Amino acid sequence: MENKYALALKVSAILWIVWGIVYLLAGIVTIGVDATTGFQGIAAVGPEELVADYHPAVEAVLNQHGWNLLWAGAVTIVGAVFIWRQNITAIWVTALVGGLVDVGYLVFIDLGGFGIFFPGTSMTIVSASAIVLSFWAWFASRSEQS
Repeated sequence: MENKYALALKVSAILWIVWGIVYLLAGIVTIGVDATTGFQGIAAVGPEELVADYHPAVEAVLNQHGWNLLWAGAVTIVGAVFIWRQNITAIWVTALVGGLVDVGYLVFIDLGGFGIFFPGTSMTIVSASAIVLSFWAWFASRSEQS
C-alpha cells in the first residue's frame, strides 16, 4: 500500500480512537448519573424541562443506552488499532459499529432538534470522516494494484 493510503488509514484510526474515547466516557458517565442528569448531558434541553422523578424503568433504559455507548466506543478503539495495521475487516466492522451508532444520533437527536454540537454532532462528523477516509484509502489502493 502506498504511503498516502497508509497515512489515510492512520488518520482514520486516530479519528476512531478519538470517537471511541468520547463514546466510552459518555457511556460511563451516562451509567453513573441519575436520569435527569443523563438526559441533560445528551439533549439540548433546558435543565428545568427535564427535572422530574423518573420511573426506575426510564433510568434502566438510559443505563442501557450508556452501556451501548460504552461498548461501541470500546469496539471502535480496538478497531482503530487494526485499521492502523491496514486490516480490511476492521475497516468494515468499525464503520458499521461507529457509523450506525451515529446514524441513530443523527436521526433521533440532531434531526429531532435536540442535538448538542460537542460532543454529539461533532462526533458524527468525526465518524463520517473516518469512514470516508478509510474506505477511500482501501478502495483506491486496491484499484491501483489491479
